[in-house]
Amino acid sequence: MIAVSNIELYFSGRVIFDKISFLIQENDKIGLTGRNGAGKSTLLKVLKGMQPVDGGEIMYPRGTIIGYLPQELQTQSPLTVIEEARSAFSYALSLLNEKERILHKMETRTDYESEHYMQLVERLGEVEHEIELHDGYAIDEQTERVLKGLGFEADDFHRPIHTLSGGWQMRVELAKILLQKPHLILLDEPTNHLDMDSVLWLEKFLKDYPGAIMMVSHDRTFLDNITNRTLEITQGNIEDYPVPYTRYTELRRERREQLLNAQKNQQREIARMERNIERFRAKASKASFAQSLIKKLDKIELIEVEEEDVSAMQLRFPPAPASGKVVLTARNLTKRYGDNTVINRQSVQIDRGDKIAFVGKNGMGKTTFSRMLVGDLAYDEGEITYGHNVSIGYYAQHAADSMDGNDTVLDVVDRVATGEIRTRLRDLLGCFLFRGDDVFKKVKVLSGGEKGRLALCKLILEPHNFLVLDEPTNHLDMVSKEILKNALNAFEGTLIVVSHDRDFLQGLTNKTYEFTREGIKEHLGSIQDFLYRKAVDDMRSLEMKHDDEPPVSKTPKPVSTPARNHTPTEKNIRKIKAEIQKCEQAIEELEASLHKLENDLANPDTYQELSKQPDVFERYNSMKQQLENYLQRWEELNNQIN
Repeated sequence: MIAVSNIELYFSGRVIFDKISFLIQENDKIGLTGRNGAGKSTLLKVLKGMQPVDGGEIMYPRGTIIGYLPQELQTQSPLTVIEEARSAFSYALSLLNEKERILHKMETRTDYESEHYMQLVERLGEVEHEIELHDGYAIDEQTERVLKGLGFEADDFHRPIHTLSGGWQMRVELAKILLQKPHLILLDEPTNHLDMDSVLWLEKFLKDYPGAIMMVSHDRTFLDNITNRTLEITQGNIEDYPVPYTRYTELRRERREQLLNAQKNQQREIARMERNIERFRAKASKASFAQSLIKKLDKIELIEVEEEDVSAMQLRFPPAPASGKVVLTARNLTKRYGDNTVINRQSVQIDRGDKIAFVGKNGMGKTTFSRMLVGDLAYDEGEITYGHNVSIGYYAQHAADSMDGNDTVLDVVDRVATGEIRTRLRDLLGCFLFRGDDVFKKVKVLSGGEKGRLALCKLILEPHNFLVLDEPTNHLDMVSKEILKNALNAFEGTLIVVSHDRDFLQGLTNKTYEFTREGIKEHLGSIQDFLYRKAVDDMRSLEMKHDDEPPVSKTPKPVSTPARNHTPTEKNIRKIKAEIQKCEQAIEELEASLHKLENDLANPDTYQELSKQPDVFERYNSMKQQLENYLQRWEELNNQIN
């Protein structure tokens, strides 16, 4: 248990933490939330010991190991990917090296009966025990499993860290943290640089993790599937909700309504007291009563309710002329980077009104293909034909590079805004986390994330009938994502979104293009439909794999009766028929169970809950194998009496 007691922190006279206290239990899975600038990332740094505080203390059990993943990371490490990841096992690796040194000494000595030799033997036993305790003999296996789970291929293992992009360096750092098995893992936006497959893998890993986790994330589904507790930082204080994120939002809404009602009642009471003070202050006979009211008024602790974000603000893209029925046709597009062919002879047709999600592992060409479609990147082979009256709006992180660095944030949006929205530009910028004096910052001093948000805000003000958005939610908070999603749902044109955020995509898209090594695969339906089918396909692949291996089942396979060289007796026939009846009953029950499970998996309402059970597909495969075994046994028994 980690105890945070009365922590105080101030920046430039502003209260960040006002004597906050809370406990972190051994298996807590905590989502840390609060409006932008509330101090979420700062609290993670405080817990890690990277940020000193102005008061209070944090009490850790002796030997506590804390892993911390920041939002951004740049390293010039000379190590390769696998060397850097294996450094998480520094203690176990030192033990393995010590074991090698001891064995070398023992091989070169001949004084087997000496005290020093016996000391070497004794130390070898101690080292062996420590290695086993720290999984020292499984270092390579664990390292490869985690790296592959986070999206690395075997060919990537020997690439130098410093040659990787910031996103891939973050993955290596995350792998190190997971391999260290800390008592407390602190994660600041861990999914920002992951593709959907890696997010799903990390989600399962963290859900099953035996230690405590505290994370900041704007991925609602990720939080809901992992966390069992939500801490909200609000006005320098901590509100503790023992529920996942979505349930927290419901409880918070109820609590806020109660606070608002209590605040109104308090303000009415204060107004009544102030009227009485003014009324009796001038009367000598009532002066003492007025003074007592003043003292009472001074002692009242005002109820404060944090201002709501502009979540009620409804944005709509400005109307644009309709495009033709066919928006775009791409034929045999090919793109190479040196010897690496990223896109190989791919063809697609995009029709007016399509809402398409681009998903797939990083490096499969999602961004490359998007850039080619919008004319931002030349292709090596093929052709693209645009339909009638197509107006393209493209968002990517580098889209902000075209803005004038000397313009202020407000200048950028003011230049493109028209109509009624011009009176609400400050509110609009607030939706994209530019609040107060932030709107007067010059573009050239903005961070990469701020520039990306500004480019997205600018795009919303421009009339386009075909939008292509590459990871639009990476630097947005929950409220901003919801505002953008509502605007895109109301958008009447054609949309392509490259994203790994399942919650954002759900209800927004009606097609999914999956980018794989074999090419682009089109899937009709929502992102949840796609994920369900993908899970079923993975399950079928697992079945095919099992078909090539000796069958493994939790229920022992019925033992075959040895073949007989003579006709069965009447007594044996009765026994065989009784066993046939048992097989038929088992077959009937298994088929019914399989049918129910398959229907539940096919139903989106029940699939969500089933997918949270880690052994659901294992149970499915086990039942399939049992059914196969009973069918085989039933056939053998019938052959014996026919």
